[in-house]
Amino acid sequence: MSGRMKMEMTKSAYKLLHDMAKVREGESVLITIDSIADFRVAEEIAKMADALGAKVMLAWHSTPKGYGALNMPYLPEPLIACADKTDVWIELNDQWLLYSPIWDKAVTNGRTRQIMLGGLGVEAIVRNIGNTDILIQEEFQNTLTALTRQASKVRITNAAGTDVSFENDPTRPLNNEIDYSTPGAHFLLGQIGWAPIEDSINGQIIFDGSYSGGGDLEFGILSETLGYIVEKGHIKEFVGGTLAKEAERFFASLDDPNMYIAAHVCYGCSPNAQLGTITTENERVWGSTQWGFGHQGSNYSGGEPRVAKSHVDGICLNCSVWLDGEQIMDEGRYIHPDLAALAKKIGKE
Repeated sequence: MSGRMKMEMTKSAYKLLHDMAKVREGESVLITIDSIADFRVAEEIAKMADALGAKVMLAWHSTPKGYGALNMPYLPEPLIACADKTDVWIELNDQWLLYSPIWDKAVTNGRTRQIMLGGLGVEAIVRNIGNTDILIQEEFQNTLTALTRQASKVRITNAAGTDVSFENDPTRPLNNEIDYSTPGAHFLLGQIGWAPIEDSINGQIIFDGSYSGGGDLEFGILSETLGYIVEKGHIKEFVGGTLAKEAERFFASLDDPNMYIAAHVCYGCSPNAQLGTITTENERVWGSTQWGFGHQGSNYSGGEPRVAKSHVDGICLNCSVWLDGEQIMDEGRYIHPDLAALAKKIGKE
């Protein structure tokens, strides 16, 4: 049956599974999606996985409340049992299974390639995967990753008031999200994320893009700024107006000290990402940085997960970034010569 963007979605599913995840004949592919996400995406990915010779299971289930461990009481037992028993797990859930106990188990079993595409509809999948030149994008991300890996000290600012500095631990992973062919945690392309040395993170982080923690803490595009005063990697104060007070109440309601600890920082560098209602895409907006607090996966820590009841993400738009004193980004534009040249090829000046 015909439908809007069906051909484009089919091509995007092929690129995702064949080019990026490198699904092989005979492998098992699990696709999870809750009842409020876009089922058209799940159906097309399932059909493509089957066409590639995989053994496919599509788990469409009722929607949990919240992210991470908060959603466990709402998940059906068969889903809990199977999530870490697959070669490839494509997560399309609007309310993320990411950072839940079953996610931790799957991404550390040495087998499962977990690909988190939570909440993305057809248009977002086509925009961010189907319409992206993977080879040039990979070169850009590899270059930005290499520059960041070499840096000991980082400073990030933006016009909304962000001014935060920290140090990097060279032994920790630096997640360059574009190649999904190895076991572990993977995310939508257009993001590079890592965990700084927590005790070194000091300053002010002000979110002016979007803010999300699932369930009752889903602000979408922000109508006003909110943020944190951070000392030694811990939130010491919430700053802002009404939304900041709501966020503060949410954190307090969880009664979990680990929620107040920084989990990761990320660059947003997808040339086609648009700021909207889907956090997964918002985090890739070109020239942004994104901070997560709460549960920290082993893909960031490099060791055991730091367990927290949930995970909250916020986006800072149009950032400036310095690596060991050298500015590589200016108000959302990548200005390092190597990055600027590749950005031009991508279509971003």
